[in-house]
Order: sequence, then structure tokens, then C-alpha cells
Amino acid sequence: QVQLVESGGGLVQAGGSLRLSCVASGRTFSSRAMGWFRQVPGKERELVAALSSGRTTYYADSVKGRFTISRDNAKNTVYLQMNSLKPEDTAAYYCAVSKYSYYSTYVDGYEYWGQGTQVTVSS
Repeated sequence: QVQLVESGGGLVQAGGSLRLSCVASGRTFSSRAMGWFRQVPGKERELVAALSSGRTTYYADSVKGRFTISRDNAKNTVYLQMNSLKPEDTAAYYCAVSKYSYYSTYVDGYEYWGQGTQVTVSS
């Protein structure tokens, strides 16, 4: 059974940093793209960052230059380093495994999801 478990969320002041981790179990995903989404109540889930199996990256315009996605295939883990956090980054963050080796910007392009970790940035 595949499981994705996120960790690293919490409360941080504006300008601070957090590092999210997502550990996958049940199978390896080195051949799949992985992504981080976020969602606030009443809004659609949006792709924040993604990393293809070939290491091509995607970042939403709102996080470019502040967030960095990386992966350690040996540990079956994907990370999201978040720097210079802003109150508008407050959301539940979810990691996801793409159905493909390349990333998709759509929720439907992802097959497995974590349970989410809350990030709250105070002003």
C-alpha cells in the first residue's frame, strides 16, 4: 500500500523558513515526477512546485526565488525548502506523485497524495 507522509509544517513569522519533507512508502517513485500543492479553505488546490524524474523543475510565480523543491530517490523523499515566507503562503501543503515521469500543473495528473501539513505564516 502506497503512503505519502508529509512533515515539517508549523507556525512561523513572516520572513522565516520551513522545510517540508514527504516520505513515500510502498513503492519507489524515482521514475515519476513529484509535486507540492497547497490549498486554503474555499480555494482550489494549486501546484506550488514540481520536479520531474529528469530533474526539470516548475515553480508557481508566487514562490519563484523563495521555494526550492528537491528529491532524494535513495530515501524516496521529496523536500520543499521555503524561505522568505509571507502570510499569503499560509495553507495546507500536500505532496503528490505524478502519474507520469513529467510534472503536470493539474491535480488530475497526480496519482498519490499525502494527508497534508499545515503551514501558517504570521505577519
